[in-house]
Amino acid sequence: MKVADVDFMRGIGAPVRQYPDDERKTEMSRTPIPIPESLSLLLSAHVAEFSDEYLLTNEWGRQLGPWQLQGAFRHARGQVDGLPDGFRFHDLRHYYASALIAAGLDVKIVQTRMRHASAKTTLDVYGHMWPDSDDTTRAAIGNTMAARSGVLADSSRTKSNTDQRLS
Repeated sequence: MKVADVDFMRGIGAPVRQYPDDERKTEMSRTPIPIPESLSLLLSAHVAEFSDEYLLTNEWGRQLGPWQLQGAFRHARGQVDGLPDGFRFHDLRHYYASALIAAGLDVKIVQTRMRHASAKTTLDVYGHMWPDSDDTTRAAIGNTMAARSGVLADSSRTKSNTDQRLS
């Protein structure tokens, strides 16, 4: 990703090219991705120190190739507690999706952020991560019934008071 693809002030990453310098193939793959302010600040500091052209660079400021990135990940795996053996750069994508789902975002938002062409793809890959439908259904109906029972109780008290006045 090029530094020019990031709007650090608004917190948006919108890469239009991919390694080595090819255009992204689909409109969906060019969809901007919001990034938190904390990440914008980290990336901005990184750019100030290392490169004003690419976000991921080697020690000479040149664009980092996929093989170099994988090598850096292999090296980092041994230094970061809790990372599973075999953790790869691409696994960050799955981590991102699972964080969005855990935060309660719906499938259309996750689809857009993951840049999937359809929600079906998102559901096929990540559907098991959404809350269990039985629990969600129970809660939804339970809340509806509780709200309705309050309305029905108020309604029956009003009817009872009206009946007493009429007799």
